[in-house]
Amino acid sequence: MKTTARHFLFAAVSSLSLAACAAQPGVQPAAPVAAAPPALTGAPLDASVPSQLPRIAAPLHYDVSVTPDAKALTFTGEAGIDIELYAPSATLTLNALDLSFASASLTGADGKAIPLTVATDAEAQTATFTAPAELAPGQYRLTTAYTGVINTQANGLFALDYPDKVTGNEVRGLFTQFEAPDARRFVPSFDEPSYKATFSLSATVPAGDLAVSNMPVTSETPVAGGKKTVVFQTSPKMSSYLLFFATGNFERLAAKSESGAEVGIVSPKGSGEQARFALDSLGPLLSYYRDYFGQPYPLPKLDNIAGPGQSQFFGAMENWGAIFTFERILLDDPTITSEATRQEIYTTQAHEVAHQWFGDLVTMAWWDDLWLNEGFASWMETKASDHFHPDWQPLLGRVDGRERAMGLDAFATTHPIVQTIRTVEDTNQAFDAITYQKGEAVITMLESYAGEDVWRDGLRTYMAQHKYGNTRTDDLWNAVEAAGAKGLTGIAHDFTNQPGIPLLRVGGITCAGGNTSVQLTQSEFSRDRKDSVDADGRRWKVPVLARAGNGAVARQVVSGGTGTLTLPGCGPVLVNAGQAGYYRTLYSPAALGALRGSFASLAPIDQLGLLGDNFALANAGYQPMGAALDLLAATPKDANQKVIGDAAGRYEILHGYFDDQPAVQKVIAARGSAALGVSMQRLGFDARKGEPALDAILRSDLLGALGTLGDAKVLAEARRRFALLDANPAALDGPLKSRWLGIVASNASAAEWDKLRAMAKGSKSAVERSAFYTLLGNAKDPKLAQRALDLALTDEPGKTVSAAIIGAVARNHAALAVDFAQKNQTAVDRLIDASARARFLAGLAASSNDPAMIAKLEAIAAPLPADVRKPYDKTIATLKERSVSRPRIKSEIAAWLKAR
Repeated sequence: MKTTARHFLFAAVSSLSLAACAAQPGVQPAAPVAAAPPALTGAPLDASVPSQLPRIAAPLHYDVSVTPDAKALTFTGEAGIDIELYAPSATLTLNALDLSFASASLTGADGKAIPLTVATDAEAQTATFTAPAELAPGQYRLTTAYTGVINTQANGLFALDYPDKVTGNEVRGLFTQFEAPDARRFVPSFDEPSYKATFSLSATVPAGDLAVSNMPVTSETPVAGGKKTVVFQTSPKMSSYLLFFATGNFERLAAKSESGAEVGIVSPKGSGEQARFALDSLGPLLSYYRDYFGQPYPLPKLDNIAGPGQSQFFGAMENWGAIFTFERILLDDPTITSEATRQEIYTTQAHEVAHQWFGDLVTMAWWDDLWLNEGFASWMETKASDHFHPDWQPLLGRVDGRERAMGLDAFATTHPIVQTIRTVEDTNQAFDAITYQKGEAVITMLESYAGEDVWRDGLRTYMAQHKYGNTRTDDLWNAVEAAGAKGLTGIAHDFTNQPGIPLLRVGGITCAGGNTSVQLTQSEFSRDRKDSVDADGRRWKVPVLARAGNGAVARQVVSGGTGTLTLPGCGPVLVNAGQAGYYRTLYSPAALGALRGSFASLAPIDQLGLLGDNFALANAGYQPMGAALDLLAATPKDANQKVIGDAAGRYEILHGYFDDQPAVQKVIAARGSAALGVSMQRLGFDARKGEPALDAILRSDLLGALGTLGDAKVLAEARRRFALLDANPAALDGPLKSRWLGIVASNASAAEWDKLRAMAKGSKSAVERSAFYTLLGNAKDPKLAQRALDLALTDEPGKTVSAAIIGAVARNHAALAVDFAQKNQTAVDRLIDASARARFLAGLAASSNDPAMIAKLEAIAAPLPADVRKPYDKTIATLKERSVSRPRIKSEIAAWLKAR
């Protein structure tokens, strides 16, 4: 173990903890040690903050030294942890998982080492260190030597195998992923967010490797065996889940940012200019967030590290100073990167850089408030994207995010934004659309209520007050109210502390004297408990923005059961103008008819909002499907690109309802082709130099939709281009490569499937290889789908790709995928991050339309503990509602089509 010159460095850590104060069996209580330890600098964790550890100790500083053996998939570690003990105890309990301890000792102020015995508890994920006698409160250094496991999925220290970009030979890189509860797989620690501490890391790695951590390198020293020891600078106080380490055959493209910090993209050697797009945006993002939050970026550097492969749990992670991002959404490879992926590269990085403030500098006190990290980073990624790339129109994407959140929030199995987290599995399940997309939607609404300047001023105060510390949600509301947003806390509590979606019913509308009066009735929107929502009595203080015709937007908070809006002007009434509100609006037939008549003149964001609301209301049975279909039919053929793209997706969904009725599918396909054909003809099949980014994305969306609808021209063109690869392997290179191959894969013959597999196997690009193998699972042919499943259990696709193949199969063959995963559960579990295992099989079933799947899932879920069965409960609720609503929806769609 590397030992520092100082005995005690003081900081708060993430997840070290002392076990119960009682002496262990066989250990006799003894008097405290004679030498008085140094004075305590902190205090026990507050009782109001949840914890899975005893509250009698906290970490101050970690010295961690690791030596990985990448080939053997093991590592050795040494840790010296400075702690404060607040109550007498003979035991210290830290989080630890899959670690084996060779030795442990404790050193007090007198410098004498006290030997400790170690007992691990795999179920509790702890290691308890027991001293021969009771320890007096004070400062100590815990020293341990241990070994650990290098995983093949993204938990703890993990390995990713990938083809070298130059030689094509298989190589291996090592990375870490610690959020939420996996730092304990790397170092015994207080692995909870409120236990912040400073970290010093050193690693012994192959001499030719590049090693990366949160902080810059202090020194590199050659050691025996062709290796070197790399020492990194000490980090600021931070939570344990933000610690990061990676090493491998990497290269780094770097620059000095305007903010003063050095920024870099670390990627597999041979990536070259593929890192340029991300690097060019990284520095400006640092400056933008510094100015917005009113706090400088406090670290000397910020790297974003590209990892080959993928995860079923996450795409990127905000480790402080060392973001980790899977290569597919970080590097811009012109042979395969689409315009949509380039925008995802940007927004993903914007999200993770926002976390450097919201999450890293200021961290939630416990996982109950995870949304303070993820909801805000989601909101800021959109805000930053709109600032730097307004031509992408990212604000329109907030409607889609809101719809994804409401897709979960409409069921009884939903949860509040601020949720109760008490187990490791609870934490894993918390990363969902409620935390991210509902969080972003509610923040958007609250910013609109407070005003941009007041909202920003409140955030700046919040950052200044709590930097390097931990917070609860109300700390934020208090800061924004103090900045001038009176009444915001009451609104925020309604939307973050209770689940569900407000429903505003538009009643009588009258216009007199140049003003319009609108009667509103509030209840709750639900998919599976419409008969009980009023009895439950949930109500919200709903900030409403509305307008009549071309009149000015009026603002009003609607609370209780009823309300009246008074709007300047006369004309069709649009509630939720600008779509900043998190609620659904049910119009009377007359009011909706008036909006439909003026649909073409509405802003694109309102067109998207009305389509989303009315399809959701029709699907849930609040109004006939015809009301939504009439609105879809009213969508102008020359509408905004994102509106056309939304319409294309809706035609795909309508088409999918009638897999058992080809004649009805043919009618829907004809209507869809007619509605989308104008845009497809305008754009053509090939990208045009200098075209708007949204045109490029729309082209891809239209090709995908028309391919699904069975458009003969698109299918023929896909096969023609696929055949060109026989003579020219680069024939499809470019932004539409994955789209054309996706169309072929869905409709593949056995020969085409084999050809795509050969392409995957022969690719030198980890991103291409992952994409091509995953596409094999898209085959509609059940025999080919079974071949894809069988392939997933082999080593050929790569250990992080196989789960995605199974997921792809499930989209067309849910029962086949579920049965396969259940039959091979042990093997399949090894293909999935530990964080995602509980929800993987339930996710495979989510696309099923077979009522028999409900009983199958109920049988699987019955013996599971409550936290593990949550994803099953959600899928079961969805399938039950679908079994009731789907026949009605199909009948109403068919009737509407017949009437036209």
